[in-house]
Amino acid sequence: MTTEKRIIQALAAPPNGKDRSLQIKLRYNVLFDSVKEEQLTKILESIEEITLPAGSVIFEEESEGNSLYLLVNGSVKISKLLPTGEETFLGILHSGDFFGELELIDNRPRSAQATAVTDCSLGKLGQAEFGKLLSANPQFARNLLKMLSLRLRSSNVHFTHQLQENLDNARAQLDRMHMLIEASKSVNSSLDLERLLGIILHTATTAVKADRGTVYLVEESSKQLWSKVLEGSAMVDIRLPVGKGIAGYVAATGETINLTDAYADPRFNPEIDKTSGYKTRTVLCMPMKNKEGKIIGVVQLLNKRLGAFDKEDEEFIGALSVHAAIAVENAQLAQRMIQSERLSAVGSMANAIIHDIKNPMGMLRMYAQIMKSKSNSAETGKLADQMVRQIDRFVTMTQEVLDFSCGVSELKLEDVDIPEFIEMVLSFIETDLSGRNIQLISNTRFTGRVKIDQDKIARVFDNLATNAADAMAKGGHLTVTTYGRDKQLIIEFMDDGDGIADAVKAKIFQPFFTHGKKHGTGLGMSIVKRIIDDHKGSIEIESEARKGTTVRLLLPA
Repeated sequence: MTTEKRIIQALAAPPNGKDRSLQIKLRYNVLFDSVKEEQLTKILESIEEITLPAGSVIFEEESEGNSLYLLVNGSVKISKLLPTGEETFLGILHSGDFFGELELIDNRPRSAQATAVTDCSLGKLGQAEFGKLLSANPQFARNLLKMLSLRLRSSNVHFTHQLQENLDNARAQLDRMHMLIEASKSVNSSLDLERLLGIILHTATTAVKADRGTVYLVEESSKQLWSKVLEGSAMVDIRLPVGKGIAGYVAATGETINLTDAYADPRFNPEIDKTSGYKTRTVLCMPMKNKEGKIIGVVQLLNKRLGAFDKEDEEFIGALSVHAAIAVENAQLAQRMIQSERLSAVGSMANAIIHDIKNPMGMLRMYAQIMKSKSNSAETGKLADQMVRQIDRFVTMTQEVLDFSCGVSELKLEDVDIPEFIEMVLSFIETDLSGRNIQLISNTRFTGRVKIDQDKIARVFDNLATNAADAMAKGGHLTVTTYGRDKQLIIEFMDDGDGIADAVKAKIFQPFFTHGKKHGTGLGMSIVKRIIDDHKGSIEIESEARKGTTVRLLLPA
């Protein structure tokens, strides 16, 4: 008779009315391999049948261990709680396996928790029956030892693999920490803002293995992002509005954007790729925040060399951006301090000039008036008036530089007839421009009176006319137009000179900024803006290279 037939005969009349199919499946449990048939019947008599739904806890950690479980159908999860309260996964058991044996061997509480993953059928063998079976059946004991040995080996392999994985992760984290320390040293190595942006970008692209990128700073006054990029052999400014494009979106929301397919995102602008011939695939764009959490810039990285940007890349750039933000604000503070020192020096110089020339200029002015009063010549009178105006202009200009450098801002508002005021100021300006082959065209369409500081607005006219003349080295036309709109007095200065580049336009109101000329203090347009701001007005500039410039003053009427 074959072994299979003997097994079937042994199970043909199962004791205690137990389910025959369940007992047949129990016969093939790994613990009963090669156990004799006559012994099998006695074993099966002592096994209790259990069925449990998915999610049931079969036993808990630290509970009393008094049974061995034989898994007939379904799967069971073995897990353990860590001191932190987190659950760690130890293994999944399937049909034909067993669990709960260690507690029966060493008489200690359960060392883990067993949970039914699916609906399960189990055979439960009590502690007393387990002990008898272990003593009376050497084959059962050998099977148990064999399985314990296999589990121990498997546990060793798993532990070694996990240890190696943890070690690799620790080394990677240590490398990133070292890289971050070196990066923080680099970004704090310069107070030159433009050079600093290059250092931040180089550090970021190297760390995450990006092909290229851009570091933008937020410009509060214009609500724009700006940066410098290399075009050929020259560095040029690039600007984009906050809220537009991927970088603009990040600047507006503070969110991190990590794209695995740039062209699939509607915020990505493919026109830049079409223009440059570059193909953007992956994008990592993150905000740069200061210690108060305010967004001061954006780091945008393109095309990781292998695969896509991951969470580790995001964490590194996030950590780097903290140091970068501090470095940027330090550089900006240094620039403001340098500018303040320069203004202080200019103020001291202007004060000394006024002190030294006050008496001589007063004398010259008096002589000019005496010449006019004693001469019957109209030409002499006209020249005397010009001398007085130029003396007043020089003293006023020096005083304005002094006031600007000291932060003094005081208006003497008067109710002024605008057409009359415009005619008077332009008559003096026309004399200056005529010697430079520039035709002045006046187009006064505003009629009425407005409260202004005449001397300061005349200074604005003078500065704007001088700048326009500088832009028309070979001569040209300057048209001054006035008109009313929405309860405002609009004054436009339109020239047909060289125009202003966007990069220059962005800095035109910064103190000490000059472009394309060797003379001047670099304070002219800063003073103009201060005066218009003091009048609660605003300035608009429209310009195109080689097509002239329009400066528009908007004053409350």
